Amino acid sequence: MIRAPVEYSTITSVKGPLIVVEGTRGDVGWDEFAQIRLASGEVRHGVVLEVDHDLAVVQVMEGTAGLDPRASRIGFVGRPLAIPVTEAWLGRECNGRGDPIDGGPPILSNVAREVTGFAINPARRDTPSEPVITGVSVVDALTTVVRGQKLPIFSVGGLPHLELAVQIAAQARVGDAPFRVVFGAMGITHADVAAVRAGLQEREAAGELVLIINTAADPVVERLLTPRLALTIAEHLAFDLGFHVLVVLVDMTNYCEALREIAAARGDVPTRGGYPGYLYSDLASIYERCGRIRDRPGSITEIPVLTMPGGDITHPVPDMSGYITEGQLVLSADAWARGIYPPVDVLPSLSRLMRRGTGAGKTRADHPAIAAQLYASLAQAQRAREMAELLGVAALSPTDRRYLDLGDAFERQLMTQGMAESRTIEETLERAWGVASILPQRELTKVSRSQIEAFYQPGGRGGPEPGGGGAPETAPGLGQG
Repeated sequence: MIRAPVEYSTITSVKGPLIVVEGTRGDVGWDEFAQIRLASGEVRHGVVLEVDHDLAVVQVMEGTAGLDPRASRIGFVGRPLAIPVTEAWLGRECNGRGDPIDGGPPILSNVAREVTGFAINPARRDTPSEPVITGVSVVDALTTVVRGQKLPIFSVGGLPHLELAVQIAAQARVGDAPFRVVFGAMGITHADVAAVRAGLQEREAAGELVLIINTAADPVVERLLTPRLALTIAEHLAFDLGFHVLVVLVDMTNYCEALREIAAARGDVPTRGGYPGYLYSDLASIYERCGRIRDRPGSITEIPVLTMPGGDITHPVPDMSGYITEGQLVLSADAWARGIYPPVDVLPSLSRLMRRGTGAGKTRADHPAIAAQLYASLAQAQRAREMAELLGVAALSPTDRRYLDLGDAFERQLMTQGMAESRTIEETLERAWGVASILPQRELTKVSRSQIEAFYQPGGRGGPEPGGGGAPETAPGLGQG
């Protein structure tokens, strides 16, 4: 339990959600956790935003309504927020400061850890090399998530990034290894909270999920604590208990907006986009807490979701996240407008650790090759589509028309998937080969002859090969791109 070893009755002013405490005599530090006791006996919580000589500025999480500075006392606990770490978190829901909101009992443990945490020591990091199978074909086939990886989802407002994050959290598996999920939601609406609970109900009931919720109506400072709370719980599950843990954080842009607001209250000098100069290091302090530790059985894999304001991938939040993380999964407004789910923009999407986590003994021996083939073929399909828009379909060669067919088949047969549909890696790779088999074998330059003999589906799913019975004069889906 957190107690207040240093207490003051010198609250001098209240300004919005902030209170100013005098006479602290250097006993208080930045980010220190505080408890404010009102005259009525109610206890509220706060975080120190600024310290200047004997003055401390504290943001009150529950707000300052009804707070009489002359009749209230504030206690500083001498450290940042700490939470009990225990397996009892599994199957529970809490708010952004770690208080249960599911009607269950308090979570107790003999061990408490500060939520600020530390990045994993680079000297002790182990190389991620095993997959996390999400059950989402376009992710598993082309941007495979690897245990210990940090792979963000880049989206824009109005796209189903929350639905995709919930689907991945609900379906993800790591074979027979013990696996758990920690889902942290920041600044989302109550309707979205209901959708998250519904989508993760089965996993929560099985005791495989920890759900941490900060709504748009909750205190802004809790938004900064939510991902750190999630990672503190995940670290205990992974590195103390040996679980492989997936941490999903939605939406890191809301987190960064809260950081900007708090930085302004502190008086920090704004830089690009009004964000504080330490935005990069602050994001790194979250992202770098995931990974694998040498000689430890567990792992933490992180999927943060970022909404790009105006769809601008150069915005400070996605831009700086891209420098820290190991790839990105980019969602497409155009694909969503055409009714495709999940609406992934495949060509700019990338998993930099995919080759380490796929192949023989991990997914399937042909997986890296067929993924490379699909990437190359989809790039060629995009080129063929652009030529068709300029010159017309009749001006294209039969092979180019096959590439158009491939692009359409990829969207229909491999990419499009139900929000509650989970596919095995074998089914995903069979679909991938079905799409690739639309092309004549001479176009499959990224796969080996033995792989073609084992997996090629003669005629593909797009009709006979050029020269055997003729390619269609019109390409399905042309004009949709």
